[in-house]
Amino acid sequence: MFKILVVEDNAELRRLFCKVLSREGYTPLEATDGEDALDVIDVEFVDLIICDIMMPRMDGIELVRELRDAKYTLPVLMITAKDTFADKQQSFNAGVDDYMVKPVDVNEMMLRVKALLRRAKIVNERKLTVGDTVLEYDTLTLYTPKGAESLPQKEFMLLYKLAANPNHIYTRQQIMDDIWGMTSETDTHTVDVHINRIRDKLRDNPDLEIITVRGLGYKAVKK
Repeated sequence: MFKILVVEDNAELRRLFCKVLSREGYTPLEATDGEDALDVIDVEFVDLIICDIMMPRMDGIELVRELRDAKYTLPVLMITAKDTFADKQQSFNAGVDDYMVKPVDVNEMMLRVKALLRRAKIVNERKLTVGDTVLEYDTLTLYTPKGAESLPQKEFMLLYKLAANPNHIYTRQQIMDDIWGMTSETDTHTVDVHINRIRDKLRDNPDLEIITVRGLGYKAVKK
């Protein structure tokens, strides 16, 4: 079960976020500011952080910088009343993965949490083997009986996502949210273009192929 740390000095809002997370099957952990959050991370394995910016002692930006400097790669969703482009730029430059402005729709928050956790799973597993076909995340390389080929990042992540969950059907929008991000303005037709490029690379592959599920999306199947 995923553990999600809610770092928020507003007790009412913190309790609300924790309640929603529990209802969705996650284990919420609580912290009132950045220093409190670091204490929690010292003793608990945390999968994702939901964090405010403006907090006493250590604010959200300082917390994220501390984590990134210490080589923590867990995803961070920043939720704050600060809504200017400069605020968002500062957050993303510090290492934040996603950003929401208060007041927050908790249903949208959960969609973003799930997307961030899926992306983190793709990154953390690093390597996937299907028969004689290997996908190596660190080098974005596809190894097949024909040899090795480096793939563009989006193509690799898309193939890795499908291959990691064979027979699971993903809609174009799910793929867009996971690979391009929920705030991307890229058209979902881009997914079709990338799928066609991947199929070219998998032509005659003995282990894996990408299937179109008409009216729904795409799935990978093992041969």
